[in-house]
Amino acid sequence: MDHLQLITGYIAGSGGFNSAWLLMIIIALVSLGVQWRFRSKFKEYAEIGLMSGMSGAEVAERMLRDNGIYDVQVISVEGQLTDHYNPENRTVNLSQDVYYSRSVAAAAVAAHECGHAVQHAKSYSWLKFRSAMVPLVTTASTITQWTLMIGVMLMFFSGNATVLFIGVLALAVVTAFSFVTLPVEFDASRRALAWLDNNHSVMQTRQEHAEAKDALWWAAMTYVVAALSSLATLLYYVSILNSRNRD
Repeated sequence: MDHLQLITGYIAGSGGFNSAWLLMIIIALVSLGVQWRFRSKFKEYAEIGLMSGMSGAEVAERMLRDNGIYDVQVISVEGQLTDHYNPENRTVNLSQDVYYSRSVAAAAVAAHECGHAVQHAKSYSWLKFRSAMVPLVTTASTITQWTLMIGVMLMFFSGNATVLFIGVLALAVVTAFSFVTLPVEFDASRRALAWLDNNHSVMQTRQEHAEAKDALWWAAMTYVVAALSSLATLLYYVSILNSRNRD
């Protein structure tokens, strides 16, 4: 975040060592490593063809049918790693690299997104809670874009921390959302892997299943580091508010 650089000097000058700032740097570095590892794993498994020869779209359609879901459409969308399930229009959206590919990576991703469709069909509580948070999170995300930077500047020049406090509250909502997302993503992968394990017509060897599990694990780790990064950022701004109280 660019605005953090604007206030680093102020926080450093308030005296002492800011552990939240250090935590942000560490998590940012870990996040870069996880993102690199995930992309390299996805690329590796995208080059391994399924022995069954099924495409990502075919895997998705098979999983939906096996779970008794007939009102969800599987469609192709533009972009890379843009795969997602949309509960509003009931569509499993697969990037072209997944939709048409007949690889282990494509099968894993397609099954994972269908895992969300199964969650929706079974009224999975964490998914319902996450969906209910979306309108509030959308507003909070917009607010944090300007309240944090402006709030720090106002506190620095006038001593008024009201705007910054609002920004911290908004960021807290965004952070909570990132942690609520974790059980949703892990559960979708669990459902996907369980289905793949029981459908040998899709993945015919234990090696294919192990590779799919590895790909989904690294994908899940990107959500973990994103949540931790949001938490570290929140703690950083809380430390700024606390510095005002100390002053």
